[in-house]
Amino acid sequence: MTALVTGTWWMTHRRLSALLRNPAVLVMTLVQPMIWLFLFGELFKKVVELPGFGAASYLDYIVPGVVVMNAVSLNSFAGMATMDEIERGTLNRFLVTPVRRSAIANAGVIEQALGTAFQSIVIVLLGWATGARYPGGPAGLAVLVAASVLIGVVLAALSNTLALLVRDRNTIIGLNVMLLLPLTFLSSAFMAEGLMPSWIRHVAAGNPVSWALDTGRAALSDDPDWGSAAVHGTALLALTAATVALAIFSFRSYQRSQ
Repeated sequence: MTALVTGTWWMTHRRLSALLRNPAVLVMTLVQPMIWLFLFGELFKKVVELPGFGAASYLDYIVPGVVVMNAVSLNSFAGMATMDEIERGTLNRFLVTPVRRSAIANAGVIEQALGTAFQSIVIVLLGWATGARYPGGPAGLAVLVAASVLIGVVLAALSNTLALLVRDRNTIIGLNVMLLLPLTFLSSAFMAEGLMPSWIRHVAAGNPVSWALDTGRAALSDDPDWGSAAVHGTALLALTAATVALAIFSFRSYQRSQ
């Protein structure tokens, strides 16, 4: 356990040091969620007038959607960094050292989680500055940020797994581009579930993106539904653990193939 903690610390320190040398990456990737927040917030603000929408303000409704979808888009391409390390030979050098394979995977998870949490907080603050209100208070916001981090880790782990097993940039890019829109619009990110067609509502119920959204929105409501937040959050946490385990296994599979 001591070796795992120590290895995770140093591998994480390495990745965060590289990120801090180029912090513009986190800033530039905020452009897309800002467009979603301000453009969609204005374009669809009258949607709340539809019977059954269930929210008084579309801006209040869309902020959790933007937070979660930003986590999805930010982490879906985490495998590209793994591809860089494979192509430079950095990963192979680490795999012949005594460092635990799980420490290498954990470092990537922690880096992505911190970046996602930072951007989620920025989006929440931008939403508040433009008039969004969060009845659930700090506790609800903390749950929303945690849910965004979990769904981000799920996507990052799957992206890293794909990079380690397929080792092809075009495959990673193509798959992510293909899945981004379905993950977005087959969820409750921008439209209330009650107004969706029946088949989309059933698909959304099994979409992990919706689990993150349901967790955050349940905690942010006027009367927080902690039971619902716990159920969806637990399912998301279990999926996170499974995908991280898959990523660690893929490291071992990659090492055996070398």
